[in-house]
Order: sequence, then C-alpha cells, then structure tokens
Amino acid sequence: MYNSIDMNIIKIIKIIALTILFIATKAQSLLADEYTILAFGDSLTAGYGLMAEQGFTYQLEYELNQLGHKVTVVNGGVSGDTTSGGLSRLEWVLSSVKNGKPDLIILELGANDALRGITPDITRSNMERMLAILKQAELKTLVAGMMAPPNMGHRFSTEFNRIFPEVSEKFNMPLYPFFLKGVAGNGALNQSDAVHPNSEGIKVIVKNIIPYILKTDIYFEVKIDK
Repeated sequence: MYNSIDMNIIKIIKIIALTILFIATKAQSLLADEYTILAFGDSLTAGYGLMAEQGFTYQLEYELNQLGHKVTVVNGGVSGDTTSGGLSRLEWVLSSVKNGKPDLIILELGANDALRGITPDITRSNMERMLAILKQAELKTLVAGMMAPPNMGHRFSTEFNRIFPEVSEKFNMPLYPFFLKGVAGNGALNQSDAVHPNSEGIKVIVKNIIPYILKTDIYFEVKIDK
C-alpha cells in the first residue's frame, strides 16, 4: 500500500511526465511546421576551426531568417568526410531530420576526394548513388559543386570538375557551381591552413549561395512577419 507521501510523489511524477510529453509533442509540431534545410557535407559545412555562430549553417539560417523566411538549418557536416563517407551515412542522417523529410538538402561533398586524389570515377559513382537515394525519396536537393585544386594536374582537374554539373543534370537537380566561389585562394578569407574559410569567408559563401537556395522552392516566395 502507498502512504500519502508516496501518492503525492507519484502524482508529481505523473505531472512532470505529462508536462514533458506535452513539450515534446509541441516541439515536434513546431518543427514539422518550420522549413528545414539539411546541410550535408564535410568540414566546409561542419564549420571546422570556427565558433558555432561563425559556421556555414548558423550564418545561413540567420541570413535566411533575416530575409523573412522561417528556416532551420541542420548541420550535417563531418570534418574529413569524402563522398564515400557521405554515402555510408546519408540514409541514417536523413532519418534523424524531420522524420526523414527535410524540406531541402544542400549536398556539399567532394573537396576531400580532390585533396586526396581519389579517382574521379569513384567520386562520380558516390555522388550518383547519393542523388539516386535523394531522388527516390523525393527530396529537393541543391548540389554544391566543387573544383579540384590546380596542383592536382590538368587531367585530374578536368575529370573531377565535370562531375558536379553532369550528375546534377542527370538527376535534374539544381546546381550551385562552386561552393568556394570567391573564397578559394583568397588568403584574407581563409584560415591559416589556406583550405578552410574563416568567418569572413563563410559570409561570402552564404551571400553567394542564397540566391540559388531561394530558387529551389516556392516556399521562399512568401515571407513571414518577424
């Protein structure tokens, strides 16, 4: 038998449990209503060497909301990831974002493939397999293109640089031609390693990619009151 103190404790626990359930349900409802972008990529997406508020996903979310769009940008970046690594984790990451249905995916991978000299045919195959998964799931996707560093040689660079425009066309998905446009090779916009953008470089990337994002979905034709 429970005494009065035990019963009071049980009542309190029930109230707490119901409160938590209510909050969780409400949060899920709000998330379902909010436009969600999954930025899926490598260290350029993850924000290597930067404070969280300086990174790509944070700055992109901030700028889109400043434009009057209610948007959440999920950071699906893993530093050091290649297209092979991205392919291996894509479906798992998708399942964890908005019940597997993010409203838009920015697919940003390939930089580490180029830096490591991975055979372009492998990169192409991985990109095609990822885009096939996204196409099958009917998920809007913006392909963020990448270009090989000049020191990789003419043949490698030519084969690599063709991958992103060709696979995006094959799967009828929009392309942002070069994720590092205006930033690559500019010492003032990169960290000391001359590879990863600094906070100012991220601002340039965000500014350049936003017009492409706004063209991907009719959602962005409507603004909300802030």
